[in-house]
Amino acid sequence: MTKYYLHKPFYSLLLAFIFLTSCNGQTSTLSKTDNQSELITLSTGQPKLVKTQGSTESDNVWCSLQDKNDNLWFGTTGEGVYRYDGKTFTQFTVKDGLSSNCVYSILEDKFGNIWLGTIDGICRYDGKKIIPISIPFSIRPVVSNNYYSNQSKINTVWSMLQDKSGKIWFGTGDGVYCYNGKVFTRFLQNDGVINNENLHLKMVDCMLEDGKGNIWFASGCPPGMEGVCKYDGKSISSFKPTGDGWIRFIKQDKKGNLWFGGRNHGNFIYNGKTFEKFSEKVGIGNPILVDKEDNIWFGGEEKVSTVESEGGIWFYDGKTFKNYNNVDGMNKYFVWNMLEDKKGNIWIGTRNTGLYKFDGNTFTNFSESKNW
Repeated sequence: MTKYYLHKPFYSLLLAFIFLTSCNGQTSTLSKTDNQSELITLSTGQPKLVKTQGSTESDNVWCSLQDKNDNLWFGTTGEGVYRYDGKTFTQFTVKDGLSSNCVYSILEDKFGNIWLGTIDGICRYDGKKIIPISIPFSIRPVVSNNYYSNQSKINTVWSMLQDKSGKIWFGTGDGVYCYNGKVFTRFLQNDGVINNENLHLKMVDCMLEDGKGNIWFASGCPPGMEGVCKYDGKSISSFKPTGDGWIRFIKQDKKGNLWFGGRNHGNFIYNGKTFEKFSEKVGIGNPILVDKEDNIWFGGEEKVSTVESEGGIWFYDGKTFKNYNNVDGMNKYFVWNMLEDKKGNIWIGTRNTGLYKFDGNTFTNFSESKNW
């Protein structure tokens, strides 16, 4: 494994030789010894994720995770996945074994393996190598103007969850699959679950196991639109608090309340009995993080007709709101995910402007522009 120290006088020259891969699987021309993964450190200033800012495909930091060894993982939509050990970023792409450089979900299982959900199925990293794992996806006939005309949408793993029993759940464009450590089974297909509403769970954006052991599934864009679904171990039922059924985020606070973020109709809180609309502030987007102090962090409201967001991120302590935006050093573009690390820093993955860290006082951008 080669470590690259990018000294500022040679920065532009060296980076001209680096071609990171995109979703179509192009490989880098920069040769490396050992197992291929690329370490990048800037000798001036903090280390950075490269090529996750200012492009059309590779500018999204979509998902994140802190593992048991305190490494931070960041999945991107075009540059693979980065691992940050506090000093350097290590990049993993298709040349390291990833099935695709578009990474939409990350999970650490109870054995310490890192699972990576991509636009082309899943991979598992055991600390030494990345191994593609085959999910028995359906093969759909090509139908014009139909969601399933693109097989890659079926194969996309949008979300992952390991429940208290150890089973791993995969939310995909082809419904939900469950892995018991040996075999995959497609949920709601001949498994004896009571399904009076004939739900199919297409396009599952996110999943959550609540404190009572119920598993919640949130459907995404069409043809999902089944709202949020609750599985209690015996039966499954659906709710559509937003009206249109497009749910993007589910979070649980320390009081046991569930927070649901909808695509077009705002946010709702579920107290175990009823859904209540949460729309006390104009410009509030979806709930993305519940921190250790039980504060709720929201992304800025996304414009439906464009890719922009109305205003950075919002912090809510249960009583008052605080907005962070351009003035504070946090760009206005849409926030895809947030992660609180063990030190209390908030890491923010965005569209177009890459990765930020907020230490409670200052925002630091950890991404380099693609326009060298």
